Amino acid sequence: MGKEQVRIQMLGTSFTIQTDEDSVYLSRILDYVHDRITEVEGSMAVKDPLKVAILTAILITDDLFRQKAPSGQDEEEIKRITRSIMDRIENSLQ
Repeated sequence: MGKEQVRIQMLGTSFTIQTDEDSVYLSRILDYVHDRITEVEGSMAVKDPLKVAILTAILITDDLFRQKAPSGQDEEEIKRITRSIMDRIENSLQ
């Protein structure tokens, strides 16, 4: 599979990347990131694109960690800790 150029437009900026990933797979990734950005923008008072990007990265990392969490961990406890961290980050950014 050859390299393909893909234009990405998010948070008021756009750029082009080269990738050899399947276009359907890449589209799913971009849609997921866009949905998480929309969630951050809708649930927090933060409007600065850099801060939104950082908070979105934290949420996506949280998603990954939750999937890899040992089965004995309480999901509600993980949610509570993550929400607490997000609140502290949001408060420090304002």
